[in-house]
Order: sequence, then structure tokens, then C-alpha cells
Amino acid sequence: MSGQAYRVARRGPGAYLPPVAVQRGWREGLRIWWREIDKVLLALVLVLMAIGFVAVAAASPAGAEQNSSAAVPLAPFYYLQRHLVFQLLGLVVMIGVSLSGADAARRLAILVGAGMLGLMVLVPFIGEEKNGARRWINLGFSLQPSEFLKPGFVVTSAWVLSWRLRDPGLPVIGIVTALLVLIVGLLMLQPNLGDAILFAGIWLVMVLLAGLPWQRLALIGGAGLAGMVLAYLFYDNARNRIESFFGGGTAFDQVDLARRTLTAGGWTGSGLWLGVRKMSLPEAHTDYIFSVIGEEFGLVACAFVVLVFSALVLRVLIRLTNEDNLFALLAGAGLVTQLGGQAFINMLVNLQLFPSKGMTLPLISYGGSSTVAVCFTLGLLLAITRRNPFLAREGGGLRALLERKEVSA
Repeated sequence: MSGQAYRVARRGPGAYLPPVAVQRGWREGLRIWWREIDKVLLALVLVLMAIGFVAVAAASPAGAEQNSSAAVPLAPFYYLQRHLVFQLLGLVVMIGVSLSGADAARRLAILVGAGMLGLMVLVPFIGEEKNGARRWINLGFSLQPSEFLKPGFVVTSAWVLSWRLRDPGLPVIGIVTALLVLIVGLLMLQPNLGDAILFAGIWLVMVLLAGLPWQRLALIGGAGLAGMVLAYLFYDNARNRIESFFGGGTAFDQVDLARRTLTAGGWTGSGLWLGVRKMSLPEAHTDYIFSVIGEEFGLVACAFVVLVFSALVLRVLIRLTNEDNLFALLAGAGLVTQLGGQAFINMLVNLQLFPSKGMTLPLISYGGSSTVAVCFTLGLLLAITRRNPFLAREGGGLRALLERKEVSA
């Protein structure tokens, strides 16, 4: 007689069996994960990581030459080797988080977000300074807390906003807005205007989906415009970037150099490791790697990168159209806004269509903690969008939510 049958016989046919009786092995867990995971989304992520590997291989010699010194010379493929290590670590993090399931992923993201918010408070005092900004903390390795705070903010905000299903009277939008103000204030001390704008954009998307009336958009737009004016008047970092953008680039301006590098390869590019302009482009392996792709692989390759990012965003939105869980809907929309927003801001900067923000291209730019943070974000997204194909959804989702808002407006 099996152990389970013995317990039923001993305790009676209606006996409660403890959870240990239905525990599954890790192989069964992997089978369930593979059945429920969004394989299209996972494939798009892997394609972007492969593009990132090739792009960092192209940009690594430029980054190594610019950051070498007589005391510490860097090998041409120093950044490529490190990027591969961080990519592998990021893959482990992404798969591990996606295996945990939506509830465990939510708790993990909230804990990580709380820890990173605490580190953000310390950054202005003990943080490392690079290129005039203090955004990193040395923990034996260089960590940028704001990168991990982004997904933590998204998931925490989605969790708080979903409370209104239990009590519509709760001031959930006010709570999330107060959290945003705190984070933006800490970012401005670093200074980190680019991430402050990205956090505000994520907040706007989520509160609109959570029920903020469309009529208040004009008020929010006015507040945002007033904030930009105040930043221009009293915040040197913002004023310098805005003046540089509207004043037009010069031969020594990095944004103008990025645009010239991007278009130097024409439609098909000069070929791998044959680019010349990238060698004089600052941050070629990080902020301006999109321009390196343009020079060595051509504008066709740049268009392909844009297409893959667009497909990733569209895939998540399609997945959310029939989502019947408000938390999952808000968290999924917020996470894809974070990834898509950061990607398209970076590409617009490289095209000289947006002020320089010091923002990397997710999954493609070289990065240590930033690469792992992006993979952590994608792990959360994969966990939240997991679906049992044998269970029918109850309807609703993003489509119904937007339709209700249109009717109420």
C-alpha cells in the first residue's frame, strides 16, 4: 500500500492530506514551468541577448581603449568577457525568478525594492562618483540601486493599486504618488534625471490603468511641464542637457558624435570591427552602443533591433488583454513600460531626437548590475505572465479595462 493510501485508510476517506503528499519533484516543476511560460517572450529576450553579445563584441575595443591607462591597460575584449559573465548570471536570475511563480515573484520584488530604496538613501553620502554623477555603491562590486529599484517600484505599485478591489475608498493612487516623489527626490540628488523621467512615465501608465480619470491628464501634463521648467531653472544637470539638445550638437558633443557614428555605416554597415568613428565615441559600449550597431552592421540592423523591442512590448500587451487579475495586469504593464521606455529613450538619444540621459539599452549595452537588473525584471515579467493553457480566463483584461475608462470618460 502506498504512503498516501495508508494515510487515507488510517484517517478515513475524508481525511486531510498534508501538503507533502502532493509535492512535486523539480522535474515536474520544470515541465509545468515550460508549459506555462510565454515561449515567444522568452525567445525575444534571448534574441536581444544574442544581439547584445555581438554588439558588445563590436564596441569592446573602443571602450577598452578609452578606459585604459598606463597603470591599468585593458585588453581589447575586456568588456566582452565581463559582459558574457554578467549575461550568464542574468540568465540564471531570470530563469530562477520565473520558476518561482507570480506570488513568490511579487514578494521577492517588494523585498528587493525596499532594500534598494534603503541603499538609494545612502548613495548621496557613500556612493561612488563616475562622470560627475554619484549613482553607485561599492559592495565589493559596483551596484546601481536604481536599476533594481525600477522593477521593485513597479511591482509594489501594482500591489498597492490592486488593493482598491477590496476597498475602493483606499487612497492607493496617493500612496503610489508619494512613493514616486520620494524616489524622484533621491534620484535628483545623484543626479539622475533620465531615471527620474522613466519612473514618472511608469507611474503615469500604471495610475491611468488603475482608474485615474482621463480628465486629470491635463493637470498631470501641466505639473510635468512646470517640473521641467523648475528643473531647467534650478537644476544644473537638467539645464545643461536641455541646452545641449536644443542648441544643436557640435563636433565634440557626444550626442552628435553618436548620430554621426550611427549613420557612418550606411544601410549595411562597415563590418564587424571595421568601424572607425566608434573609437572616438564616449561610452561606446554602454550608452551609445546603438550607434556602434549602426556603424558596423548598418541601419538595417538598427531597424531590426527596434522591431524586436517593439515585438516584445506588443507580445506582453497581447498577453495582458485577457488577464483577469488586476495585480498581474498592472505589474505586467508597468514592467513592459519600464523596459520599452528605457529602450526607446536610449535609441532616440542616439538618433539625436532626445536629450542625453545616461541610460543604457536593455539586454544590449554592456553592464554589470544593470544587466542582472534587466534580467531580474524580465524574470518577474515571465513569472507574472505565466498561464496554465488548460484553464480558461474569465475575460476582462487590458482591453476591457480601457473600454470601461472610455465609457466613464
